[in-house]
Amino acid sequence: MPKSRKKKAKEFHIAKPGDILKGKVTDVYFERSLRVLKAKRVNPVVKAEFIAKGFPNGWPWGVFAGLEEALCLMEHLPVKVRALSEGSVFYPWEPVLEIEGRYQDFCVYETAILGLLCQASGVATKAARFKSLVGDRLLISFGARRMHPVIAPMIERNAFIGGCDGVAVVKAGELIGEHPMGTMPHALILCFGSTVEALKAYDEVLEPTFPRVALIDTFLDEKFECINVAEALGKKLYGVRFDTPSSRRGNFPLILEEARWELDTRGYGHVKFFVSGGIKESDVPSLNPFVEGYGIGTSISNAPVVDYSMDIVEVDGVPRAKRGKRSGSKRVLVCPKCGKRSVEPNIRKKFECPCGGTFRNVLVPVLKAGKHLIKKKSPARIRAGVLKAIKGLPLERA
Repeated sequence: MPKSRKKKAKEFHIAKPGDILKGKVTDVYFERSLRVLKAKRVNPVVKAEFIAKGFPNGWPWGVFAGLEEALCLMEHLPVKVRALSEGSVFYPWEPVLEIEGRYQDFCVYETAILGLLCQASGVATKAARFKSLVGDRLLISFGARRMHPVIAPMIERNAFIGGCDGVAVVKAGELIGEHPMGTMPHALILCFGSTVEALKAYDEVLEPTFPRVALIDTFLDEKFECINVAEALGKKLYGVRFDTPSSRRGNFPLILEEARWELDTRGYGHVKFFVSGGIKESDVPSLNPFVEGYGIGTSISNAPVVDYSMDIVEVDGVPRAKRGKRSGSKRVLVCPKCGKRSVEPNIRKKFECPCGGTFRNVLVPVLKAGKHLIKKKSPARIRAGVLKAIKGLPLERA
């Protein structure tokens, strides 16, 4: 009898870190190009820039994210890198990163570097837009369940640095150095068969450091369930979460207003309102008057990517680029006095702003032959910079 073949252990359909570092996550034409370049001994020193010509849905600005992971890859390469600081707000046609080195040394990594930057920047930008809309209200990333679990921490990390006040996934909390946030699932209530009984059990078992927030749309009308849970826990009830299905939602602000009235009338004005479940940017203005916090899922986790491209702009010291691209290494200049921005050739020259201020180049050296030239920032510090940068920025084009 033939010997039975040993079954290969099942694995998740992901690239391991080693696969990325070996250049296996690359479009095949880069691999073939590398073979050609090696065979013909062509290996110029090039400068390649990463740039976005525009943003999804006509957004006027973006938040640059993914740099930390990109440097984790490029620190293994004999290249120099200039970049914006992670969390920087940037605009179309502004280079966010530039690689300088022999092309053979990094050509197969273009695909991976773009992937690291494009998705991270999309998530961070979307989170920043939501934070601009919700203001001082709580904003929690709830979208990990909509994406592959391997990238859930990456998504929530970038949602946090973009402006979310908290994340839901345990591993993501460890990554950003913050406690994860959450309330209770419908499953807990369904297991008990009663929202009030599930809430009482939650209160009896879990530490008092966790706010008592009841999910109130499982079985009954939201108004009456709000009253039930408020009477059950009294002053211990911190808030209620409305995750009302779209088929039952109708006029959502009116539901919230009615529930608020009934709680206030009965002396439960301390109970805060949180909403979740398919919330979009356009929903926020009408909900803000009634809501203290939002759980945003798919809108952030499935944010459209920022569509960067990587293009060679200089070859052996000579400006050279494909059609449609401006050749030559560049500076991204910002006037600290008036905020005016400009992209200029990367030459030794002071650029004066019309306001009288002196432009500052924000595309700075960050890596050289594996050595990091900037200090690593904590996610909380990056987030603080984003919140400062987006304050007052318009969400639509003028």
